[in-house]
Amino acid sequence: MRKPVGRSPAITDVAKLAGVSVPTVSRVLTGSVPVSTERRERVLQAIQTLGYRPNGAARALIKGHQSVIAVLAGATTRYGYARTIQGIEEAARLAGYIVMITVVESEHPDTVRKTIDLALANPIAGVIVLKFDPAGIATVRALPPGVPVVAVAGSRGSGIPHAVLDDSAAAMTATNYLLELGHRTVHHIAVPQAGRRGGRAAGWRKALEAAGAEVPPLLEAGWDPRRAYEIGLELGRRPDVTAVLCGNDELAIGLLRALHECGRRVPEDISVVGFDGHPLGELWRPALTTIQQDFIDLGRRAFGLVASIIGEDHPTQNSSSTPQLVIRESSGPPPVR
Repeated sequence: MRKPVGRSPAITDVAKLAGVSVPTVSRVLTGSVPVSTERRERVLQAIQTLGYRPNGAARALIKGHQSVIAVLAGATTRYGYARTIQGIEEAARLAGYIVMITVVESEHPDTVRKTIDLALANPIAGVIVLKFDPAGIATVRALPPGVPVVAVAGSRGSGIPHAVLDDSAAAMTATNYLLELGHRTVHHIAVPQAGRRGGRAAGWRKALEAAGAEVPPLLEAGWDPRRAYEIGLELGRRPDVTAVLCGNDELAIGLLRALHECGRRVPEDISVVGFDGHPLGELWRPALTTIQQDFIDLGRRAFGLVASIIGEDHPTQNSSSTPQLVIRESSGPPPVR
């Protein structure tokens, strides 16, 4: 059989030349179901003869190595998640790898197990887990041994290499900045915590305790700006609240809306600091003081670590950087009583 004229070869052409069914070709390409050695060799020979290139999996099989990087994440649309995945994908593409993204919808053991099984049914060279939330933590713990794995996180970890943006150190910097302006304490509206040892809430608490300042109750908003808005309506009625650190910029925007409706001026009455460096924060009114995070670089560093494992270059255990505080219009000294 010759290569079809006027069009690219299709999977049906591969099946016909190899003398097998289309599902058998698909099984060989994905590796999801065992295929006899004799049939597999016929399929691979047909792929090579026809020049069939359906995706990176087929190219990997012909070359004899795997070229797919699996990214497992609790979400893909949140700002930090999306930008981190962008960095991974850009670095992987330059190195000739393809990225496959799978969402881990919850930390429930059955959900985590099924998601991992789905990802590992493909010809995977390595795995990157976005360990920003409980689902990510559960995924790292459930991955089988022997798989090249790197975690992306807001704090250092053990057991596998971590690409880190040091959330704890950054939160300490933001909290100390507000204390140095003269605020008696700092309230914190938190995103979900990814572990107990580090993270934004832990850095906030450490800074207050080190300064001998009152540690207010943690205000948990999840990932929901509307919940931050509701919390803001409560804080806006309290004259003792003069500074708030938010777990991300979306929560800060919800808070700013509530404070405006309460008639509280920012920063004259209450200072607000966000986290992540969302592009809309700079365009808000007042422009948002925030912790600037380079998520794209984080993703690139994560791919660099997993590529080193694949290449047996023995990477360092962690790659870490500390985000920077960007001071804008939403923060200032406390009001004079």
